[in-house]
Amino acid sequence: MKLLHLSMLLVAATSSSSPTAAFSPSQQMRSAASYSRIICLERRVQSSSSFRRSPSHLFSESASNNNDFDDFAEFSSTQLSTESDEGDHNDSFLSSLQSRVQQVQDDSNKLPLMILDTMLPRQILQIQIQHPTLKSLMKHRVGQETPTLGMLGMAKLSSGQTVPLKTGVEVEIIQMDKATDKPLPSNTLDNGEEPWDISLRAGRRFTIEGEVNKNDEGWTEAHVKFLDSTTEEEKEVQQYSKPSISMADESGISSTATGDRLSVARAISKSKQFTQPNMNMKNSASLVERWIELAKENERHPGQIDALLGQLGEMPPEHEPTERAMWVGALINPLPSMGVAMEIRPALLVSKRAEERVQVALDGILKSIRHMDGSARMW
Repeated sequence: MKLLHLSMLLVAATSSSSPTAAFSPSQQMRSAASYSRIICLERRVQSSSSFRRSPSHLFSESASNNNDFDDFAEFSSTQLSTESDEGDHNDSFLSSLQSRVQQVQDDSNKLPLMILDTMLPRQILQIQIQHPTLKSLMKHRVGQETPTLGMLGMAKLSSGQTVPLKTGVEVEIIQMDKATDKPLPSNTLDNGEEPWDISLRAGRRFTIEGEVNKNDEGWTEAHVKFLDSTTEEEKEVQQYSKPSISMADESGISSTATGDRLSVARAISKSKQFTQPNMNMKNSASLVERWIELAKENERHPGQIDALLGQLGEMPPEHEPTERAMWVGALINPLPSMGVAMEIRPALLVSKRAEERVQVALDGILKSIRHMDGSARMW
């Protein structure tokens, strides 16, 4: 009825004037605007009437010939899901995503462990393996495109007992080939396995968290926490500079926590000694320069020290005391060993403070220099 009424109004409006009557421009514009508004209103009523008559045809292509003017014509039923359904879907998606992220994090922090030799960052260890479990481990890690594993060394306790360290380094498999030099018969296991030559390069330091377990494949693995020297030093400064409420005096003003907040500053100052001219050294050479000079006179084969320096790269700057101490440790305790310095790598790995690490490296390089120049032989 409303549609018929509007049509009648339109007819009345158009028939009230003579077909031949002349209209002014303003009248023509008003008439066109009125006609447009009526047509628009008619279409809206038509769509509304169609919606009320047949809601089941809202999403049907054959519902009406006027879907071009239906605001809902292009919607699908899935787009009109309830907020509750969307909330449940989003919760399920976020839960699944969080679970996947947690799984990736757990996998990235889980390393198979190899107890063989204490290594420091930047060092390269070349070994020959023949045990089937080790070969299976290497193939598995390379096949999974995660060619890394954890390397742990041994520490000797004061009681004389040797135990594996809980701090080690992540090593990358940089070479894995069939052995070019066959092992001697006395060193060959009668298991029919062909030996492999493996090269491992040490990277990040880590500490083991939790228990060490043996998996179904036969090798041990554990969750680890990777260590960053910059973060460690920053936490060390914050720890000793953080106010302690328990030490507040009667005035209510709290004093700083017990500790030595200048420890990192001293570590940086001490680390300069590795490269500063030293009056006690020949020609006032620095400790590192003097050690390299003496080591080249004691190297086991020509070019050994130059090759070592190429592996280690440039010495870290003095404002990175932990990294500099690790570099010095890798220098004076190379792989394979030269036998000209005390073993300091385990001590560097287990030290908790930057100053301790620098001091261990300083003592180690000084004793090695004195051993090689003959002023204080260690053996």
